[in-house]
Amino acid sequence: MKRADNSLQISPSTFKLIEEALAIEAEEAKAAGALGFMARMLVQATMPHSDPGDVAAWGRRNGAFSLVIQPGMTLDAKSQPKSIGLPYGSLPRLLLAWISTEAVRTGEPAVVLGDTLSSFMRELGLMPTGGRWGSITRLRSQMKRLFSASISCTYEGNEHWANTGFRIAEEAHLWWDPKQPNQADLWQSSVTLGNKFFQELISHPVPVDLRALKALRRSPMAIDLYCWLTYRMSYLRKDTVIPWPALQAQFGADYALSRQFKAAFLVTLRKVLTIYSGAKVIAVDNGLALKPSVTHIPR
Repeated sequence: MKRADNSLQISPSTFKLIEEALAIEAEEAKAAGALGFMARMLVQATMPHSDPGDVAAWGRRNGAFSLVIQPGMTLDAKSQPKSIGLPYGSLPRLLLAWISTEAVRTGEPAVVLGDTLSSFMRELGLMPTGGRWGSITRLRSQMKRLFSASISCTYEGNEHWANTGFRIAEEAHLWWDPKQPNQADLWQSSVTLGNKFFQELISHPVPVDLRALKALRRSPMAIDLYCWLTYRMSYLRKDTVIPWPALQAQFGADYALSRQFKAAFLVTLRKVLTIYSGAKVIAVDNGLALKPSVTHIPR
């Protein structure tokens, strides 16, 4: 008897990604109620993929544009300054997309997060789980990090220099009881976006498909790459090659070796193109070749 050929077997995670891609292709984001938005500055350069640890600042560069994030501060039990930490991973990206979408939809900087913690987590595509490493604990930690962080954006051109600083949240209130995620509180949890961030968001919103972000949520680099490709294809008019060093500075500052970044990037690219199949993108020796393509969100 011949041994079965395993070369055509598809892993459960890949199969699920393909299923989600087919569902996205079957119905446009707006019709499906999944049209979302991201701020342009946080698409051009993004947050850490993994925990950078206790650092004073962290940054990424996209050509002449650079973004630096500083953690918020609090006091420890001895009243000594203590870092809250920097936002990292997929959770703050999903959180930021949801909040940005609500702000664009309503035209207001004040965003109500929901009556209960479990209902809000379902909006993000998360299953509430308790414990030290559960999703509730991790989300609450990332919300504190994201809402307390300060961001500085700098443009350094040949003849022009510009800088602006802002906080995503001017004010935030988290009233949920982590031990009772289904219980509605007397006061609603909410966040009020910082004025500079809010103005940038409503002036230059980048349309995304929230279903795509949820499908790619296991990889923060995949979320970043999807959002960037969606934005880049909205204005790309001619064939362009992005060099590997530039891609690493933008998407893979955590990788010490270029070959490690390139290998991880190519795996991530395949996942993104499963969702965004209309993107005409190919890896070449000196970088990533982009051809004008249909945007993932119809104009």
